[in-house]
Amino acid sequence: MRILYSFIEEEKHQYLLDKYSKIFSDKFNAKILKYRRWQDAQLSLLGRVLLKYGLNCYFDIQDFEIRNTSDHKPFLKDQNLHFNISHSGNLVVCCINEFPIGIDVEYINHEINYEEFKFQMTIHEFERIYLSDDKIKTFFMYWTEKEAVIKANGKGLFIPLESFEINQNKTFVENEAFYLKDIFIDKEYQCCIASPDDIRQKTIYAEQLSLNKL
Repeated sequence: MRILYSFIEEEKHQYLLDKYSKIFSDKFNAKILKYRRWQDAQLSLLGRVLLKYGLNCYFDIQDFEIRNTSDHKPFLKDQNLHFNISHSGNLVVCCINEFPIGIDVEYINHEINYEEFKFQMTIHEFERIYLSDDKIKTFFMYWTEKEAVIKANGKGLFIPLESFEINQNKTFVENEAFYLKDIFIDKEYQCCIASPDDIRQKTIYAEQLSLNKL
């Protein structure tokens, strides 16, 4: 498994656009140019750049094609690899794995009213949040775990967040087990991966890529 991440930088934006517009498809380039904010454009672009870097450097895959399942989950055509991308704030993360994988990252916004999301948690999950010493961090822990599971499952909004409960880094969705592991990247962000492969005891590191290297 490979987890790669990078932080966006405004001064590198035009450089990245110029370099990768020659590499990626016209369709993808058009999507990037539709964004009004440079931050949103670069977040989306870097997700694809991290994927390309990871496939090239660690799996010796130079050319790849991304397709979507009927549930709109992207996958690599004709490859026995799975990937997932997430971004929040100024951070982008990409995970590549031999087993189905979901990754979610969230900027820890201390101004958020976590009680507004009560009905997207189970009763026991919300109790643990309410009784914790750091309610905001615990809320984001559960939120990223649930989002990672949804992404690993691949059915998106068809699976309500409150329909499954996470306990001891494990949960079940439609009778399929998913295992979770928190990944530390930065103190201002919460990140989690989920997979049907039991990743709980595995040592997994996230690798930062400087924009100067991409």
